[in-house]
Formats: sequence, structure tokens, C-alpha cells
Amino acid sequence: MRHAPNEKILKHENAEIVAKAAEGFEGRLGVRVEDKKQSPPKLHDLPSLQKLCSSRFGWSAAKTQEVAQELYDGQGKKIITYPRAEVRYLPESLIADVPKIVAGLQVGQSFGAIPVPVPPVIRRGASGTFYEKGLEGASHHAVIPNVNTIDTLREVWPRLSIDERKLFDVIARAYLAALMSDFRYRQTTATLDVKGFSFKATGRQPIDLGWRAAFPEWQPADEKGDGGQLLPAMRDGETANLHNPVVETKETKPPSRYNEGTLIEAMQNAWRFVEDEVLRDRLKEAKGIGTPATRAEIIGGLKRQDFLAAQGKNIVPTETGLKLFGVLKQADPALVGPGVTAQLECLLDDVVVGKQEMVGAIDAVCDVALRIIGKLKDGSSTGGAPLLGPGFGSAAGDRSPTPGMRRFVDILARQKRIKPPPGYYASGSICRAFLEQHAPKKAGGETAAAPASKAATPAQVSGAEGTHPARKRRRATDTTAIALPRKRTTRGKKPRKPKFGNPPFKASPGLHLRDVGRNMPLKIPYGNKEVAQKLGARYSADGWYAPPGVDLSAFAEKGWL
Repeated sequence: MRHAPNEKILKHENAEIVAKAAEGFEGRLGVRVEDKKQSPPKLHDLPSLQKLCSSRFGWSAAKTQEVAQELYDGQGKKIITYPRAEVRYLPESLIADVPKIVAGLQVGQSFGAIPVPVPPVIRRGASGTFYEKGLEGASHHAVIPNVNTIDTLREVWPRLSIDERKLFDVIARAYLAALMSDFRYRQTTATLDVKGFSFKATGRQPIDLGWRAAFPEWQPADEKGDGGQLLPAMRDGETANLHNPVVETKETKPPSRYNEGTLIEAMQNAWRFVEDEVLRDRLKEAKGIGTPATRAEIIGGLKRQDFLAAQGKNIVPTETGLKLFGVLKQADPALVGPGVTAQLECLLDDVVVGKQEMVGAIDAVCDVALRIIGKLKDGSSTGGAPLLGPGFGSAAGDRSPTPGMRRFVDILARQKRIKPPPGYYASGSICRAFLEQHAPKKAGGETAAAPASKAATPAQVSGAEGTHPARKRRRATDTTAIALPRKRTTRGKKPRKPKFGNPPFKASPGLHLRDVGRNMPLKIPYGNKEVAQKLGARYSADGWYAPPGVDLSAFAEKGWL
């Protein structure tokens, strides 16, 4: 038994008092025996595979992604599904494939020894394996063995490398475990009051291994200490006698260093490091920093630039990386926080679901980038206007300039071949002073304002060369509907190709920019994303919906209302 205080004992003499009280003590035990069960772990997505392979095999995130890609589309392999998934559920339509995949896996000796029940256990819902709602907005389900090549596994296996076999083993065992019964065990908790000091002993005894039989060599962390000990049969109220008390000196440890797997997990759950509730929610919606397909490359890029380095299995910042961190933090603390990422990621998500036009999103990204560059060039202190703009607070006594003012300053600076004034992106007064000095004057001596139709976007300003004048952007005359952009031509010149590769946003029939009613919630089954979007459906953090004005008859016919 161990002393179970409410707070840690920090003085050795106080621990000795408890030990003396326990020596030779006799008292009545409070015994509670409970039969418990534990469901199997969820299937794997790419981040969970990267975390597991990092801790178990010491692989980098990039190596896990590379091996998984080879299993997915390697010549003569193709034995797993798309690996760059970011959800851990399957659609219910794949329940029909379960018998074939199980039979195909159990042909091999290692998987054949796993006692999958007949019929397999099918778990639905958020706590299970097959969950339609958990797939909403996702393009790919969890990583599992490929049903289309499972019959060829015996022929493919000899062609796999050792690393490929290791990763397939992880994916296959997770799939089989998800179809097995719960792990059932009996947990015993014994408590004893020793002269006012609480003592406790816990232990568990397996009743039915269930899915744990798929991982015979695995032992969870909560079973490696006293919690996993096997206690003798005990009755509530029986007398216990304590002997040989020992005082153990322990010390707290700092948080463990990141390895590539835990760093991937931290990037995925970066919202946990944000205090601002608004940005916290936005980053949670954006599913962290990067995507399953790009996080490994982000880490690799930081390594190549000597900002991060490998130290055994761990990832540590280099001296160069720490200096960069200090420079950015001094310019603006927002630069080293995930809040900016939250804002920009959600902006891009709005483009995907049709809430934001592509050009507007690019302007916003360029706007933040220019402010970052301006702050770093100016060497401004943390007391200036916040990087995130007026929506998240502004410096007292000086409002942030409007986007039009900043654009006009950029245009004038390029035309006159002078540098913009330091701090003009954060300070409206600095912007106004520059415009009063350099902007062309009207007949009455007033400063000419930047015409809205001729104002260059930050994307145009940042990509322009020389002193080309800003080109006009045509605006739709209909303020209620989203109009397709017209082709712009210049006299005597061929039409310019679009600068960015994304296609222009096309409105579905009847889709209006102004809300004239409520959004209609939709139930879109997994795998129908493209069809739903063509019909006018949109996706948000709350799920699929039809915006006001969209014809609902097609959704009703499909049973999606």
C-alpha cells in the first residue's frame, strides 16, 4: 500500500511522521471490487501513425509518411488505403468489406493467431469504428488494409522491406483489434485509514483479453506501476497489518522533449497552446498547424535551415533557432504563437466552403505578411499595435490604417521609388502623414484619396515589379448575387492569364450572397462531398448545410434533408 495524500509531501520530516504511524498498524480494509471493460483503440490516421512509429521504431515523421506511401501506391503493393488521412473512423459502407479483409489477413501466420470473433464486433458511433458524422468534411477515412488487394497479400509479403512489414503490421493489428470484443478486467481497490493518513492499493486481474490479444507484447503505461499489480483475494472489512514502511525520495521532472511523433501531435493540437478563446476555437476548427501531408515537411524544412536538430530520438532547437525565436518575439509575441496560423488557416477553410473569395483571402494573407515584414524591418518593440489587426485590439490613441490607406502608401512608395515610413502598417497617423506629404493634391489643396477602383491589393503590390500602375478590379453590379469575374483585357495586348492557379468561385443556381433566411442542416453521407457541393451544399464547423436560396428538392430526393 502507498500513502495517498491530497498534496505532495515536500519535507522529509513530515514523511517520516507518516511512516512511523504506519509501522505495525492494524485496521479494517475498505475493499471495492469492480468489473470493468475497455474498448479497443481507434484506427490510425497519419498523425497517430507518425507518433507511434516515432516512439516504437525511432522513425522520423517523414520516414513514416514515405513508408506508408510506398505501401499505398508502390509497384506491385497497394495493400493499404490512402495514408494521408486525418480522421480515425470508417464509413458504414465499409462494413461489408470486414469479412473479406479479416479472412485475407488471417491467411498469414502472425495475423492468423489473433482470435477475431465470428462474427466480428461492429461498433458504430463516436466511440466506435464506423461513424458517418466523424467523416464530415474529410476526404479520406482511416488507414486500413486495402480490400482490393487483400487476396494477394501472400504474394506481396516477400517483396516488402522490413520497415514496410513493420508499418503494415501496425495498421493490420489496429484493424483486427477494432473488430474484437472489449478487454474485460477486475479492478480491486483497497483503502486504509492510518491515524488520519489515507493509504491505498490498487490492482487489476484480466478476465477476458478481448482486443488486447492482438497486441500480446504491449503493456499500457497505467499497468507498469502499482496500478497493474495482482492483489490477493480480499474482503471488505477484513483486518490488515502494515509492516516495513519506507520513505521514498522523488523529484518532479520537466516535460519530456518532443520527438517527431509528439511534435506532430502538438502541431495537430496547437490550439492547446493558445490562451485567447476566439483564436483557440479557430485553430481547433482549422485542425492545428499544417495538414497531415505537410507537417513532416515543415519539420524537415526547419531542420534543413538549422533551426531544429535531432538529439537521439528527440527534436531540440538549435542556437540559431533560439535566436530567431527571440527576434520574432521581440518584434511581436503574436509571431511565435499559433494565433496567426489560426486566423489564416480558417481564412483558407472559408475559401473551400465558399464563404470567402480567393482574392480576398490572398489579400488578407499578404496583409499579415507585409505587417510582419514591416515590424521586423522597423525593429519595433512589443508595445506597438498588435499583429493580428484591429479586430483583436489596437494601440491606444492611434487607430490602425484602413487597407485602402496602406495600399495607397505602397503605390506611392513604388512610384516615387522611396521607402514607406516605418510603422505605417500599424499606425493610421503615420499613414496619413505620408499621404499628406506625397499624395497628389486636388485643386483646393486637399490630398487626393486613393480611388477604390484603382487601389492595388496587397497581393498585387507584393508581386509587382518596377512602377507599374495598379490595375482596376471590376466589381459586380448585383449586390445580392455572386457574379462570375469578367475577363479583363488591355488595349493592344493579349488577355493576361490568372496569376493564381485556383479557379474562380462559381455560385450555384439561386445561391445569394445576402442571407434571406436560415441555413438548412443537411445529412451528407461519406463519399458524396463533390455531389453535395455541386448541388450548392456548404460545410462549416457545425456540419453540412444548404445556404439560403439553394434549391432543396435535390437534397430531399436523396434523403439528405
